[in-house]
Amino acid sequence: MTASTPTPTSVSTAPAADARALGLAHYAARGLLEHVLARHGATFQQQIALRAAVTAEAPQTADALTAQVQGSLKADPADIRATLDELRDRGLLVTDGAQLRPTDAGRELLAAITAETAPVSARVWGGIPAEDLAAAGRVLALVTERANAELAALTN
Repeated sequence: MTASTPTPTSVSTAPAADARALGLAHYAARGLLEHVLARHGATFQQQIALRAAVTAEAPQTADALTAQVQGSLKADPADIRATLDELRDRGLLVTDGAQLRPTDAGRELLAAITAETAPVSARVWGGIPAEDLAAAGRVLALVTERANAELAALTN
């Protein structure tokens, strides 16, 4: 192994998945993404909102885009609306009647971020057996479903 290649954790010494392990993995991956985003003068929340706008099948209203981002990030809707304003101010989103749509500059920024993060993601995820990824996907989907239900119960 090279100095930059981490030593794999054996299955027998790997910690059980729990909230801490999930959080550590999230923040490690997010740290990598935020490093790239900083080079483009973008924040994590801006990138999430821009990706939602770019990948939508049709332009969305500001309220619909806010709700979609809020569903992903669990962020305050007022903060999300401020993020959408920032994206408009930067010329990455434009108001078109009642809808917001990404501009060419917004699509180009997202493409650049995606291109820069792709090789890093490949190194992070590469070599993990498909059955492990499938099991992790099932567990993460269940944790997300349960956490969303708990959050809904707290906010209703």
